[in-house]
Amino acid sequence: MTASASRVPCTVVTGFLGAGKTTLIRHILENAGDKRLALIVNEFGDVGVDGEILKGCGVDTCPEENIVELANGCICCTVADDFVPALDQILSRTPKVDHILIETSGLALPKPLVQAFQWPSVKSRVTVDGVVAVVDGPALADGRVAADMDALAAQRAADDALDHDNPIEEVFEDQVGCADLIILSKSDLMDADASAKANALLNEHVARAVKVVPTTQGKVDPSVLLGLGLAVEDDIENRKSHHDGMADHEHDDFDTFVVEIPTVADPQDLAARVAKAAEEENVLRVKGFVEVGGKPMRLLLQAVGPRVNHYYDRAWTAGDERRSKLVVIGLKGLDRPAIEKILAG
Repeated sequence: MTASASRVPCTVVTGFLGAGKTTLIRHILENAGDKRLALIVNEFGDVGVDGEILKGCGVDTCPEENIVELANGCICCTVADDFVPALDQILSRTPKVDHILIETSGLALPKPLVQAFQWPSVKSRVTVDGVVAVVDGPALADGRVAADMDALAAQRAADDALDHDNPIEEVFEDQVGCADLIILSKSDLMDADASAKANALLNEHVARAVKVVPTTQGKVDPSVLLGLGLAVEDDIENRKSHHDGMADHEHDDFDTFVVEIPTVADPQDLAARVAKAAEEENVLRVKGFVEVGGKPMRLLLQAVGPRVNHYYDRAWTAGDERRSKLVVIGLKGLDRPAIEKILAG
């Protein structure tokens, strides 16, 4: 076997908060057949919700020990400290993994992460099979690069480390500009006219001939995403970024905390309270697991701004801590007592 053939392929999945990365990855894990997968999740917050969602799949070919969560900040800022040790951990597994998926945080820039695959200690063992950008279809149809542009505009204004006129647009352009494949999510929420508008906006930002795949609930045949064999690390310098030459970028303008709430009687009522917190207290994201009174199933709740989704993901088990905990993410200066009061009801 040649050195290149023995390297484990990695797929980088990038995109803003709420675009649908976790939903896409869960579908891939559940439908990858006999391919043995591992996953690195760049979690943002104290409760590993994204990792828990994915561990809850119960997929034999991606057991829990093959899922590694990185919670110390944006993956492209912590490559040496977090990402390389995570790779070491995964590559030591027996049996050997066939493919590694990497879910970046919403603000991560894919290029610095891919460049780390050029390091000798990394390049000899893994290769970037492809970079996949997940974009929010309905938001693009409305001319926005993400679902909650007001919150992102506030984030931009508060971030002293970003000296660009429109950094959110530029992060979006960096993500789609580095992509080998673009997943246009929530296509079921768009009619033909909206879909045309979303694709037109993408075409303005994508310099290369990149395939755009419309999806609903992340349902894409894994063979469309995996096995591209592109060795992106060898071509990454040709993918221009607004952040080329920047030594670092910081994401210290966020507050993240966990709110524990009482058992919920009505999930719809909780969803309304979450939406209220977003509107009144500038909360960017809420996600977590909730106990609903009289229900054996665990409720998963995820919100981007005032847009709230929830569903029962699985039954509580004997090993679970049956408590309702929500991760709240927003800009520095969040009024935590006010948010806790709203969420508690």
